[in-house]
Amino acid sequence: MSKNVTTTTESLVTPILAELNLELVDIEYKKEGPNWFLRVFIDSDSGIDLDDCGTVSERLSEELDRTDPIEEAYFLEVSSPGAERPLKKASDLHKAIGKYIAISTYEPVEGQKGFEGTLISFDDETVVIEVTIKTRKKVYHIPYTKVANARLAIIF
Repeated sequence: MSKNVTTTTESLVTPILAELNLELVDIEYKKEGPNWFLRVFIDSDSGIDLDDCGTVSERLSEELDRTDPIEEAYFLEVSSPGAERPLKKASDLHKAIGKYIAISTYEPVEGQKGFEGTLISFDDETVVIEVTIKTRKKVYHIPYTKVANARLAIIF
């Protein structure tokens, strides 16, 4: 059910975002307590403001009302992905080169499944990340097929 909702929502929101020169980052449809939430995360190179979210929310809401793809009651939320934006597509990783990121893998790479450091390069097949362990730096070459999740990270 949630896969159909996210796929349908993506097909409805994509033309709206293209017209507004915005980018779709992610869509979630999940139940929290008694309520269902449809969350659409958007971004752009220049950032997102409240007006962008409001415009997309209004227009998407009209499309969802017109097509009525969701049976149960739900709350629609349109927002920025935040400082720890997920890196879902290869193009997201290309844009993140030189930035601090966090990666988790499906299976261990050199004995570990979690990496946090600076993205050195990405060639669509291998993610190269430099991790600082105490006072030394180590470079990991992670096959892209093993990446379960990647996101921007904040250095504390």
